[in-house]
Amino acid sequence: MATWTLETAKAHLQAWLDAELAISTGQSYRIGSRQLERANLAEVRKQIAFWSNEVAKLEGKKSRRVMRVVPRDL
Repeated sequence: MATWTLETAKAHLQAWLDAELAISTGQSYRIGSRQLERANLAEVRKQIAFWSNEVAKLEGKKSRRVMRVVPRDL
């Protein structure tokens, strides 16, 4: 059982997508002697993958599982 609802997971996913968009416009910038650095892009992408998987689980989408079988003649 998940600790969050589908709506909460979608809200988190959207927030992380918005963060990625903000980072893509400039990860850091400088005004005079001050510098602002935004979040780490790799961490944001990891969170996007996590929340995408959580949304898929809560929506009931099952991932396909591939198995490999090697026939043997004993």
